[in-house]
Amino acid sequence: MKKVAALALDGVAAFELGVICEAFGTDRTEQGFPSYEFALCSPGGRPVRCRSGYDIVPGHDLAPMADADVVAVPAMGPGFTGGECEVLDVPDEVVAALRAAAERGAWVLSVCSGAFVLGEAGLLDDRRCTTHWMYAEQLAARYPLAKVDPDVLYVEDAPILTSAGTAAGIDACLHLIRQEQGSAVATALARRMVVPPHRDGGQAQYIETPVAPAADSLQPVLAWMQEHLGDEQTVESLAVRAHLAPRTFARRFRSETGTTPHDWLTAQRVLLARRLLEESDLGVDQIAVRAGFGNSAALRHHFTRRLGTSPGAYRRRFRDAD
Repeated sequence: MKKVAALALDGVAAFELGVICEAFGTDRTEQGFPSYEFALCSPGGRPVRCRSGYDIVPGHDLAPMADADVVAVPAMGPGFTGGECEVLDVPDEVVAALRAAAERGAWVLSVCSGAFVLGEAGLLDDRRCTTHWMYAEQLAARYPLAKVDPDVLYVEDAPILTSAGTAAGIDACLHLIRQEQGSAVATALARRMVVPPHRDGGQAQYIETPVAPAADSLQPVLAWMQEHLGDEQTVESLAVRAHLAPRTFARRFRSETGTTPHDWLTAQRVLLARRLLEESDLGVDQIAVRAGFGNSAALRHHFTRRLGTSPGAYRRRFRDAD
């Protein structure tokens, strides 16, 4: 992953564009991070007016999209008013460039309402996708062939990666960096950006119940769970640690994290297994025990289910890249 092209059209959202620029367009090579050839593009390289009322002057026309490894589409669209998408005018040349990128296997990433631009290009047809929860029903209605999941932070249906609003765009960018360049790079970048190192894409983007007051937070239990991934952990044992009844603990856990204890724990264990596969010479059986899966069969099951590849193939991929 060397070349990244970000698309800007009139109505682009400054924050979501900034997320993409922060993840891929900031030179951090002196700090040991990978370098990207980053290009901000617009039709004809013309200035665009962002939603906040000022002009952005891209340095490129659409040409860098032709060979980019990643084409990123932030939230945009002058047709969005009051949560409604009335008109979305995507130029034909943009549609053609997005389709060409997907057809040659480049990653096409959207943040928030950028998913509508992908929809106009037909890239969401028969694919799982998401957008900001406020726009999810409109996305599904406008593109009936899209498989819209309104509840998650981001969805990977390669080569398309769609995310929910605002901060979920950071999660999607880190997910992509983790997929292509490993957990160590993604975790270090998250630390540099002062954001959580990993939020699983399946985590709920919108939690109805307010987060509990700090004094009653489950954060100490979450920290303990991460530090003891190799230990057996059940709802009952975790509830005892939190001084709660099991049903109350499970309800509070979903309230704070947007997912179940089992799913959260499995995601953290898979993440640890990924790091060990990338950075250590431990065998798969040893990694399975250290990550809390108990045996290699259980590790392979959960790893393949979540990442679409086996632990062995994942390790070879990163070793070959080195």
